Amino acid sequence: MPNLKPTKGKLLIAEPSILNDSSFNRSIILITEHSENNSVGFIFNKPLNFTINDLLPEINADFTIYQGGPVEQDNLYFVHQVPELIPDSKVVNNGIYWGGNFETLKNLLNNNLLQKNDIRFFLGYSGWEKNQLIDEINTKSWFISENDSEDIFAENDMFLWRKKLIQKGGDYKLWANAPSDVTLN
Repeated sequence: MPNLKPTKGKLLIAEPSILNDSSFNRSIILITEHSENNSVGFIFNKPLNFTINDLLPEINADFTIYQGGPVEQDNLYFVHQVPELIPDSKVVNNGIYWGGNFETLKNLLNNNLLQKNDIRFFLGYSGWEKNQLIDEINTKSWFISENDSEDIFAENDMFLWRKKLIQKGGDYKLWANAPSDVTLN
C-alpha cells in the first residue's frame, strides 16, 4: 500500500504500537475534515453499549452509538450516505456525508426510513490541531488507508481493523491476529 496523505474520506488506521492508548487502540477513523490548520474524524469501529433511543427517548430507533473520539463526548454527531434525505449535509467524499438537519433526521428515524448501514451515530469526535496529525503519522501512531464505504458502514465492524492490517501486509499480518490484550499471549 503506498504512503497516502491524510485527506477527507481517507481512513486513519491505528498502528499496533499504540496498544496502551485506550481511546485509539485498534481504531479506524474516517477523516471528515482535513486542512493545514486542523483535522476531524470519527472512530468507526468502537460501538458503545447504548442506542440513539437511550440518549434521545423521543427517537424510536435502536441504532448503536459509537465512540467518536475523546473530544466533546457530550455531543452527538452522525455520518451517513443519504444526503438526498438529510438536507444541509457536509460532503466528505465518495458518497459519504456528515451532519445535516437534525429535525429531518429525527423524522426519518421515527418513520423507519433509514437502514443501519445508511448512518452511524457518534458521541464525541477525534480532532487534531495544526501539524498534530502529521506528527502522529510520522511517529508511527497511524497509517492511512483508502476507504471502502461498504466496509465502514458494515454492521460487523469488529474485524475492520484486522482486515486493514492484513491488506497492508508484511509484519502487519502478524499483528492482525494478535489478541486484544497481548499480555495474555
